[in-house]
Amino acid sequence: MTKLPVLSGNDLVKILSKAGFQFARQKGSHIILVKFTESKKRAVVVPNHKEIDRGTLSEIIRQAGLGKDEFLKLV
Repeated sequence: MTKLPVLSGNDLVKILSKAGFQFARQKGSHIILVKFTESKKRAVVVPNHKEIDRGTLSEIIRQAGLGKDEFLKLV
């Protein structure tokens, strides 16, 4: 099983942008990204930190509706 890379908040925003997410707003150090599909809106909150913990990263990937392998292809 491949480990998730250590990413910064800005790096993660760029990767999720490739997956179709768009910047919606920012409150403090948290960036909110949204992706509109035909049936619903999916929102993800990304902490704007230098390093995001692997557990937090895996939860963001799950909330984004991506698989781990799909995410690693975008990196």
